[in-house]
Amino acid sequence: MKKPSGKAVSPRKRREEKTPQNRFIRPALDWYTCLLVSGFFLACSAMGSYVLLVLIPAFGSVAVIHSAGPQQAHKWAFSFQMTWQTLCHLGLQYKAYYLEEAACIRFSIALSVLMLMTQKVTSLGLDIHERKMRMGSSSTSEGGPLRQYLLRALPFYSYLLAFPTLLGGPLCSFDRFQTWVRNPGAPCSKHFLWAATQKGLGALVLALLKNIVRGYASPLDEAIGCQHLGCIPTLWTSALFLRLTYYSHWMLDESVFLATGLGLELGHDRQGGTANGVLLDTDIWTLETTNRISVFTRSWNKSTAQWLRRLVFQRRGSHPLLATFAFSAWWHGLHPGQAFGFLCWAAMVEADYRIHRFSQPLAKSQPWRWVYQTLTWCQTQLIVAYIMLAIEMRSFTTLWRLCSSYNSFFPLVYVILLLLLAKRRASSRDAPQIPCS
Repeated sequence: MKKPSGKAVSPRKRREEKTPQNRFIRPALDWYTCLLVSGFFLACSAMGSYVLLVLIPAFGSVAVIHSAGPQQAHKWAFSFQMTWQTLCHLGLQYKAYYLEEAACIRFSIALSVLMLMTQKVTSLGLDIHERKMRMGSSSTSEGGPLRQYLLRALPFYSYLLAFPTLLGGPLCSFDRFQTWVRNPGAPCSKHFLWAATQKGLGALVLALLKNIVRGYASPLDEAIGCQHLGCIPTLWTSALFLRLTYYSHWMLDESVFLATGLGLELGHDRQGGTANGVLLDTDIWTLETTNRISVFTRSWNKSTAQWLRRLVFQRRGSHPLLATFAFSAWWHGLHPGQAFGFLCWAAMVEADYRIHRFSQPLAKSQPWRWVYQTLTWCQTQLIVAYIMLAIEMRSFTTLWRLCSSYNSFFPLVYVILLLLLAKRRASSRDAPQIPCS
């Protein structure tokens, strides 16, 4: 009878070998660690000592989510994250307005990263609250309680600080991020690599175009001090420069997303996908051709618009539109121009809904439709330009100069029409109804 040879296998090792997911645990943990460490070094190099403004809420938010129950995770994580972000924004305003110090670029980068982290934390909290995911247990039984906690929290730390999504990009859900990490070797097709290259080249072209427009765009002092019809080209070119800046940054972020594979929708086939499976923020054609302010709003920075809709608009019972734009102003920092600009934006969206609902049926023939679309496109472009300039204002003095300039004529038209249509709707509602015989 032949004797068995080799070393004896411990019961714990035998149990781990029988676990079907065991061979995926170690690579995933290594990949999470790699993303976290690389993101940490990127944050340190970009923010310097201000990196603490990002690390403290990152580790604090994960601790709050783990300690709270599923029904309380979103509320506590939201409160903690927004409180910390608001304090940081107040610190920036204190240095800018009271101490009159120039803005530090590293501090501004830290605040931008903190705003993106707020999106991730609140999105994660909503996923837990809505039972779309749960805080799972660790994948191994080795070590003490501290090791167990770190193993459970490692994917969340990596999600908040991973280098591909640290400095910018569309909002990536934790489910998408986790699927991407668990399939790091899944090949990307030439289609998506070519799409990433196109986005990078598009960002370069837009950056060059932005530098050309810079020579024609007027400084803000001239833009808010223009008179009569001279306001139209001045206002439009100044806003075009700002839009090109946003477009180039977004396209560069999307290029990184597509190159890493994060831009693919969950469950999408990497081998033969189409553009419908890609998460994109930039839709330049829609933004520049639409004659509806509401369509522009939904298409502007799409992932952030979807996040605001899910976080505020769909959860608010009364006045959801106003609450959404008010929260957006708070999230951006509540500078004077931001508070006025986003509230004005909310009024323009409401006016857009009512004006188009009332006037669109009146344009029955094709020539009148063309005239209608042309006029409303021009009005949309000028109102959007006005809002963009208002949001860039950082003091009450410059904001008042903008409000008292001829530029205010374009949104004022929509405000007057909004009040007239609201009064017309109220009078028709109060009119006595004649019963049918």
